[in-house]
Amino acid sequence: MNRKETRALTAGLPLNRREFLKTTGAGLTFAVVLGPAAFSAAKPSYQESSIGAWVTIDTDGGILILNPAAEMGQGSMTALPVILAEEMDADWNDVRIENSPIEPELYGNASFRMIMLTVGSFTVSGYFDQLRMAGAQIRRVLMDSVAREWNVPRAELHSEPSAIVHSSSNRRITYGEIAAFAESPSELPDISESDLKDPESFRLIGRSVPRRDIPAKTNGTATYAMDIHVPGMVYGMIQRSPVHDGRPASYNKAEIQSLPGVLTTVELDYGIGIVAETIHDVLKARNVLKIDWARGAQADGFNSRDSQAEYAEIPGSGRVEPRSVTHTGDVPRAMRRAAKTYSADYLSDHVYHAQMEPLNSVVSVTDSGVEVWAGSQAPYNVRTSVARVLDVPLENVVMHQCYLGGGFGRRSVSDYVVEAAHLSKAVKKPVKLIWTRPDDLQYGQFRPMNLQRMEAGVDANGTLTAWFHCIVGDGGGLLTSGARIPFYGIPNQNIELCSMSHGVRLKHWRAVGHGFNKYAIEAFLDEIAQDQGIDPLEMRRNLLKDSPRALKVVEAVAEMADWGQKPTNGRAFGMAFAERSHSLAAAVCEISVDSDGQIHVHRFWCTVDGGIIVQPENASAQIEGAIVLGLSSTLLESITLSDGSVDQSNFHDYKLIRMSQVPEINVSFISSKERPSGIGEPGVPVVGGAVANAFLALTKKPLRHMPFTPERVLEVLG
Repeated sequence: MNRKETRALTAGLPLNRREFLKTTGAGLTFAVVLGPAAFSAAKPSYQESSIGAWVTIDTDGGILILNPAAEMGQGSMTALPVILAEEMDADWNDVRIENSPIEPELYGNASFRMIMLTVGSFTVSGYFDQLRMAGAQIRRVLMDSVAREWNVPRAELHSEPSAIVHSSSNRRITYGEIAAFAESPSELPDISESDLKDPESFRLIGRSVPRRDIPAKTNGTATYAMDIHVPGMVYGMIQRSPVHDGRPASYNKAEIQSLPGVLTTVELDYGIGIVAETIHDVLKARNVLKIDWARGAQADGFNSRDSQAEYAEIPGSGRVEPRSVTHTGDVPRAMRRAAKTYSADYLSDHVYHAQMEPLNSVVSVTDSGVEVWAGSQAPYNVRTSVARVLDVPLENVVMHQCYLGGGFGRRSVSDYVVEAAHLSKAVKKPVKLIWTRPDDLQYGQFRPMNLQRMEAGVDANGTLTAWFHCIVGDGGGLLTSGARIPFYGIPNQNIELCSMSHGVRLKHWRAVGHGFNKYAIEAFLDEIAQDQGIDPLEMRRNLLKDSPRALKVVEAVAEMADWGQKPTNGRAFGMAFAERSHSLAAAVCEISVDSDGQIHVHRFWCTVDGGIIVQPENASAQIEGAIVLGLSSTLLESITLSDGSVDQSNFHDYKLIRMSQVPEINVSFISSKERPSGIGEPGVPVVGGAVANAFLALTKKPLRHMPFTPERVLEVLG
């Protein structure tokens, strides 16, 4: 076995409970349950335990904290241990971090139904209270142990980073020294909220500490699934139907299986898999593969452009029974009484996740069990899915979580691991399955395209009194995220969904439906404001007058951008507000438009109220990244389908934003003592509206079809 194989098999990969407890050796292990159950503690044991180990203090002073969340660049591997380390008063330099076992009953997110699922910006907010409590309980046990050892009242002790101090006798003892003699209680002590640190005394929370994943990612030692090499490993690829969920009728099986290096072919419902000795062998074989595809898939004949154009005929036609998303007041009556009514349709195309690390996994199926190496946002779902398709007991499936080279929702499903399991079962060897970029684009799972029918009524003072919003498209609940407007005080609201079905594979995409819903809502507001002669900031001030926290965010970004200043000639400002993952965000952007119809975003300001910000520099980076992704999807990204097949095949025809197109970005946070809320996603939904509204201010013309490509811009400009 070479060095890379050795590292991949041993370094930084999660163990099960028994294996973990065997490795702790001398020291003090705290096994905490982050669910409704009480916390408890245990000395290291070689016996199977009903609770899992989270924190181990070694006698040399090292502190191991396990991380239950997927690390895909968002910094959760640092942020979660920081919360626990803060309350236990650990010196961050003493802390090392490893992935936890994939056991949701122990390591699940208590605020998210005890699921091990890293999505929706729920990680820090979900684990925050429980990790603080656990850290405080561990600190209390350490202090109780020292009080007994020194025969002093606990009240005379206080903690410093990785040490307990008795000031009156000038004695100081490190956590490592305590671990050598401490007795673990069968249950951790009861802790009340008053026993937690005052946020004013935080040493780690609210202060930026070095992210532990960055050094390995920059020096090449970080283990992604693509880096995994195990003894005897072979390679697999799958030719999938060009039409989503289409079926292969026949293929040149004998020819493929006779090619050099090919071990076997595997017939799947929607494609043909090939397993070969090397990646070159499997690529060559797939180039020779000829498949006759059966007709009859639901997506056969689907044309996204034609269907999107037909969406405008759906609302109110009776062809599709609408489903209510929210309904308050009497919208028809308010519309009849309105001094003026407005109506507009907004369109958004399918969007691809475009995660940089291609989908891949390694699966080894043997008679004794299954091992999986993958980067997944839903590692427990990987275990259960593999167990189900292979018909093996769940306990026989071991999942090794790796770093993720981007997720954005795409790696919250397990199809790319289940496929590898099928191929490995066929050859009884470890198989590395790789999706090429065209594979992922053409058989992707997309953010759904949609149409937003917006209608509103205002009274004689220009105040919004009625609001109707109908979303038309394929994707069910994926379409309704962000459609509600809980902070805008409009008394009469009716929001509904007209759901279609086209057979296209769809999935959660960063911020889900907030990206297109908030674009439509915010753009529609500015169109009304323009017609009424009201400044967009003043309109939002009026709408948010009963929501002081939201209003503060809008006013803060307006001040940050110096809203109201006269823009540089040929430029204009646009504003938008959105809530996502319980955070509040507001943005202002400055744009210009060139003669080719290209929108240039020069500056972008964003203010966020996300409660307590655990890691400020990292939080800023997340908001900045979300803004960049939002700009890319707003200006460039579009998946289209013709006759059921995706038209795009790689990054030459699926455009992403380039570094030269990224504006100057300025991010600020509202100081808060509220619980943390989501940070990874609220930067996305403010982008579309801000850009559209800046264009409206500049040209007096609305942009109603996202992305705002040069061709569409020129069409709007006439």
